[in-house]
Amino acid sequence: MSETTSEESVDEPASEHTPSKETTNEPLAPLMYVPIHEWDPDDRPREKLMQQGPSVLSDAELLALLLGTGTRTSDGPISAVQLGRAVLSTFGSLHSLSKRALKELTRVPGIGPAKASTLMAGFEMGRRAASQTSGERVQVTSPADVAAVYGPLMRDLKKEIFKVVHLNTANVILNDYTVSEGGLAASIVEPRAVFEKAILDNAASVICLHNHPSGNLEPSREDIRITRQLVDAGGLMGIPIQDHIIIAGDSFTSLASRGVIS
Repeated sequence: MSETTSEESVDEPASEHTPSKETTNEPLAPLMYVPIHEWDPDDRPREKLMQQGPSVLSDAELLALLLGTGTRTSDGPISAVQLGRAVLSTFGSLHSLSKRALKELTRVPGIGPAKASTLMAGFEMGRRAASQTSGERVQVTSPADVAAVYGPLMRDLKKEIFKVVHLNTANVILNDYTVSEGGLAASIVEPRAVFEKAILDNAASVICLHNHPSGNLEPSREDIRITRQLVDAGGLMGIPIQDHIIIAGDSFTSLASRGVIS
């Protein structure tokens, strides 16, 4: 189905204005279509945001601003806010929506590749913003410092990735690299791949981390085996492994704290 043929943007029938922070999962009912220029200005999502800030908007209204326009259905045109409601009804919440791949999003009637890409870009910006500090370089004093930076970027990934974080002598993060993707058992993490760039970066030490898409915090036998192998290699290279952190959903675990790294 075409994403939209309407020239109106972020429009909703005036009679269907809803209170802020709406999280309804009710299916859309056919409603009389009212163009945006016929609304009360106080009910228009864009004007509400400009006058009162984004926090007053419902989830559906925030999605409507990203979607930009509504679409046409077999029952007639629907507004961008109605389309936002349909997306929320399909996936249940913004959190669930943020994890969806493009193919999943485009299964929603009225959501084509362009609208799906816009939604994915918006959520990715949120993840990156959550992982960044105010321009200052990050000094690692605990596993929580690493999880605060990389957790937002890794917790929603559908496959395992293995990253290496390079630190200087003051434990400040210099850089990070993805060493492998697809799971530690499927893609063997070679010590050479871990330490090659660390040498080029003049890293004083490194921290390894990977994610568990299942949400299980417990390290596997393979996680522990690879960690000990890398610790031994780091000792020979003079670039110690400080920690190996597993990101699982909103939580994390430190193999150093568990005594795997001494």
